[in-house]
Amino acid sequence: LNPADSRCAHNLEQQQHIITHSPPTIKVLQLQLFSTMKLAIISAILGSAAAFAPAPVSKTSTSLNAFSASDLPGALPPMGFFDPLGFAEKADEKTLKRYREAEVTHGRVAMLAVIGFFVGEAVEGSSFLFDAQISGPAITHFTQVPDGWDALIVTFIGAAEAQRAQIGWVDPKDVAYDQPGLLREDYYPGDIGFDPLGLKPEDPEELDVMITKELQNGRLAMLAASGFLAQEAVDGKGIIEHFTS
Repeated sequence: LNPADSRCAHNLEQQQHIITHSPPTIKVLQLQLFSTMKLAIISAILGSAAAFAPAPVSKTSTSLNAFSASDLPGALPPMGFFDPLGFAEKADEKTLKRYREAEVTHGRVAMLAVIGFFVGEAVEGSSFLFDAQISGPAITHFTQVPDGWDALIVTFIGAAEAQRAQIGWVDPKDVAYDQPGLLREDYYPGDIGFDPLGLKPEDPEELDVMITKELQNGRLAMLAASGFLAQEAVDGKGIIEHFTS
């Protein structure tokens, strides 16, 4: 015991002596007081010992070590966790991870698509590619690509998807027939290791903020790309043409 604890123990002995030589009525009150003091001193001693004991490592719920609907990043006011059809409530952890993988991947593709709409239509007629012959709405550009190039583009996309599958998915031969598309246990949806600029934060809270920003931009891009596709399919005009006309 440290000096403070020794003094507490001495005071306890004095209280016991007083209680022993006190009248019956006062003795009851003193016994209650003694019990309270004893409990307080024991608590203080245990608290002092706990201060030097190793702190337990709590398993906090972060974006990297837990995956449940209540902990998912991407929920912002005023909508909060927007799931009107209850997909997340009906899904287990593995299914929920596949949902998030699909969402973040489609969001990334949509962000690239939105940029592609604007850039492709802005440089039509002046690009060095394919003798500047590709023109019109962006949804018609791929069909104007010369033979052979389209196969090369599809091959490139297939290679990128195969690489992503090897990083995030369990090998099909190791998966039960009733668990198709099973993600690896240590794989966080969307984290394929592509970070050439080193932007990924080390702090879990900062990482959740960045994931939320990516998800929100991806969601907006999916709506925008869908609108672009629908608009160009309806009237055959490019998106930039709509802004300038």
